[in-house]
Amino acid sequence: MNTDILRIPAILALISLLAACASTPREEPAFEPSPPVVPAAMPAAAGTIYRADADVRLFEDLRAARVGDILTVQLIEETSASKSANTSTSKSTEATLANPNIFGRPVTRNGIPLLGGTLEGDTTFDGAGASNQSNSLEGDITVTVVERYPNGNLRIRGEKWVTLNQGREFIRLAGIVRPFDVGPDNTVASTRIADAQITYSSRGALAAANRMGLFARFFNSLWSGY
Repeated sequence: MNTDILRIPAILALISLLAACASTPREEPAFEPSPPVVPAAMPAAAGTIYRADADVRLFEDLRAARVGDILTVQLIEETSASKSANTSTSKSTEATLANPNIFGRPVTRNGIPLLGGTLEGDTTFDGAGASNQSNSLEGDITVTVVERYPNGNLRIRGEKWVTLNQGREFIRLAGIVRPFDVGPDNTVASTRIADAQITYSSRGALAAANRMGLFARFFNSLWSGY
């Protein structure tokens, strides 16, 4: 039997595996926009001027308020944290034992006291530590209202993908917004979002090059305890 024929399926399987590893990752279905809720049309009564399915609104608030509406979130995230600690301790101990007298005479040898002595000890400790961390994220992302709570608050969710050469950058955002915090231009600051979950990351060749390898992560977690 020709061995070249047997090698073809193996080569095809290897090519398929490599293609699957190199394929562009898909967006998470959980962040897909929610379609708006379409209300059921009321039957038109004969002889009336007003019709529920063909009304003309003289004015309307353009701010998001219903499921399926969109609003723009202004990312204004800036955090800074610093911590320092200094510890200094010292302890000094001294004990003196006088040479006792036995039968009225000190215990000596060649005039040197045998049972007398002095014990001294000093202990000191100095420690210092410092830590600093800062983060900043600015930009805009338009999200969708996915749920309206009974108290009127809106649960929002959305993502934005940008493809740049050999990588894809994305921003994901989810949280809860009060309708009163939405501005007249249908924007809200990220600092006004409750339970905010903001993710900014990238995928692709450049992101993979900056990521630790599988074996390195395994041994690093094994010895470091993470």
